[in-house]
Amino acid sequence: MIIWVNPILSSTPPYFTQTPSKLPAKNHSCFANSTVSASHIPRRRCDLYDLHKDLVPYAEAWSWQNAIVEEKKALSEKNDDLADSLILLQHHPVYTLGAGSSEGFLNFDVKNPPIDLYRTERGGEVTYHGPGQLVMYPIINLRYQKMDLHWYLRSLEEVVIRALSSAFAIEASRIEGLTGVWVGNQKLAAIGIKVSRWITYHGLALNVTTDTTPFQHIVPCGIRGRQVGSIKGLLKEKKLSTGCREDNHLPDDQELIYIANKSLITEFCEVFQVDLRITLYDEGVWKNSSPATLKS
Repeated sequence: MIIWVNPILSSTPPYFTQTPSKLPAKNHSCFANSTVSASHIPRRRCDLYDLHKDLVPYAEAWSWQNAIVEEKKALSEKNDDLADSLILLQHHPVYTLGAGSSEGFLNFDVKNPPIDLYRTERGGEVTYHGPGQLVMYPIINLRYQKMDLHWYLRSLEEVVIRALSSAFAIEASRIEGLTGVWVGNQKLAAIGIKVSRWITYHGLALNVTTDTTPFQHIVPCGIRGRQVGSIKGLLKEKKLSTGCREDNHLPDDQELIYIANKSLITEFCEVFQVDLRITLYDEGVWKNSSPATLKS
């Protein structure tokens, strides 16, 4: 994985109502001493927007994705689509429905939801997003990968499976006929995507330290009879099953989020064979945005 520093913001998607020139940005390379050999054949570049510490309102992230997708469509028509994008963040508590989701999987009155509820254009049934859950939104042009949605879904699953194994020694797997990543009967990662002119958006959500209580108010992903789990919960179970004392050290929530985020990024680069160009925004830029109301 090669990290590119982004010295120019002309290709940086704006946060909604703000223009790139108004965005305070700082560039960062996490491998400042890395070098590229002369014989290296460059892989496709991917702009990384790492907001994994931030709780971003769902409507704002949704608007942002749509803005990036429209920009990439226009660039693609001119054969000038030179980079993909990858966004990582957390959301404030929210339920989201896919384009064809059934309200029968909601265990509450749709007119009086316990938290915000949105119907989106992604595939899949209802899910929950909230603090402690890492959400990854890859916005990539599949013309430069493989124009196959099943391949893309399996590749997203592969990113999570590798990340769980490499960072936490958790052996996760797929279940035939179901999209997502599982450990036994527990679903750790949900996936729901939309593709327009072979440009992807929406993505995956990995439960790291998530409070899974809000999942009790829905039938997650429309799948009955199975549980929702988290990395933190599995690590605690592993300690108890191996006879470790409960007061033995486990990484705190922030550390677990950091480790999972770093591993997801690393494995994404390997699975999709991209090199990162990182732009980190000053904290709070997105909070000053005023997106259009997209609530259903």
